[in-house]
Amino acid sequence: MTARPDRPTIQAEILRQLATRDAGKSICPSEVARALLPENWQPLMGPVRQAAVALAREGQVEVLRKGKPADLDDLRGVIRLRAPLTGAAADQGPTE
Repeated sequence: MTARPDRPTIQAEILRQLATRDAGKSICPSEVARALLPENWQPLMGPVRQAAVALAREGQVEVLRKGKPADLDDLRGVIRLRAPLTGAAADQGPTE
């Protein structure tokens, strides 16, 4: 059985995946979980969401719900993650 990744490992994978995306593009938390534990990724979804919220509070990622920044204190339902928009990407607005 593979050990569950810790928060720094999860956060590093979130940032790694976002670095490979075009500006303004988002990732699904399940992509992070599947990359870390391909055979048994579902139990990792909660820790991935928690790691994403911690990164969002530090300003390193944006947590989106329905394409808009989510309320980190009342996070529910399906979310996506993206790098914070800056410069020209911020002017274009959100994309999925």
